[in-house]
Amino acid sequence: MTDSAIDLSASDPAAEAAAGHAAAPDPELRARVLTGIGELLPRVLKRELAEVAENACLFDDLGLTSASTLELILELEDSLELQIDVEEIGEDDLRSVGSLADFVAGHTIGED
Repeated sequence: MTDSAIDLSASDPAAEAAAGHAAAPDPELRARVLTGIGELLPRVLKRELAEVAENACLFDDLGLTSASTLELILELEDSLELQIDVEEIGEDDLRSVGSLADFVAGHTIGED
């Protein structure tokens, strides 16, 4: 990620819990998710992309649709060999690359 990217991992766990979100995501898993998103976006969008910043808006900046967002999440599950609990995903979780990485890293099922 670029130096100008926003680090969304430094959030307050108490505020996350109050907002109905899981505890702060595992930083190592979050980093893997960010890498995975960067690698998978060109395939999902069917076009080349310059390096994607964490604060890039999934819909406005990158042009994802509801269908392509679902495809991205399914591809992440396959490539990272994890299952994502999407029951609680909300609009804010889909706001940016970083917020999606936070959600995925905090909402995995059956991690070993």
